Amino acid sequence: MSRTLRQTAYLLSIASLVAVAACSDNNSPDEDPSPTAPGAGTGTGIAGGRGPAPVPLNSAGTYAILAKTAISTVPTSVITGNIGLSPAAASFITGFSLVLPVGASASTSSQVSGSVLAANYAAPTPANLTTAVSAMEAAYLNAAGRVTPDFTNLNSGNLGGLTLPAGLYRFSSAVTIPTDVTLSGNANDVWIFQIAGGLTIASATRVVLTGGALPANVFWQTTGVVSLGTTARIQGQVLSQTSITLGTGATALGRLLAQTAVTLDASTVTLQ
Repeated sequence: MSRTLRQTAYLLSIASLVAVAACSDNNSPDEDPSPTAPGAGTGTGIAGGRGPAPVPLNSAGTYAILAKTAISTVPTSVITGNIGLSPAAASFITGFSLVLPVGASASTSSQVSGSVLAANYAAPTPANLTTAVSAMEAAYLNAAGRVTPDFTNLNSGNLGGLTLPAGLYRFSSAVTIPTDVTLSGNANDVWIFQIAGGLTIASATRVVLTGGALPANVFWQTTGVVSLGTTARIQGQVLSQTSITLGTGATALGRLLAQTAVTLDASTVTLQ
């Protein structure tokens, strides 16, 4: 090969390497896929709010935990707010060492700062619970039925390490949070997560709210199981079509509203 041809081949190889490096830079795994602006809408409707309108919880909102088939705990959990179970009876509320006065409409537990209510208690509890469960189901459908998402299948459902502005987020499969995720916005911003699958939050991982964002304005709607690992923390209103499980020492700031069961293990749930 002549000297000229060798030089040409060398220059072409260098150009090829430069092009490959440029492509690698453009698709760097370190690139942050977090949205840079909030979605459409005015949030709560108060000045400065962004994102979709909040999901109305109605009477379901009076419960820290509301479920249909069972509520169980490995003691000792700390619940701030009422817990309710319907249509299952109080025998399916386990681990709370319930105290029910004769003929009473509510029981108590040293683990619950609030009332414990079940479908087989005295009136008006059965009727109130039926109304609350209907409200829970309606809230689930309201969240699931929102149209025109602002963000679809963001980062393939892996929210770890992201910072998310207000908006309607839709996922066609399960969502995982392997590292902390931050919801950044003000007190009138609203987030709705529509998840056609489960939601898994890894152990020692948190949903963090910044800028004044409130758990009352965050809604996690899932068709599958919601599972929090050991000492994980979620903030917001959890609307599961199936079950919700909190691992040992896990925390929920908001509400756990499950259309089957809620399972706790020395967990903390605070109505917000």
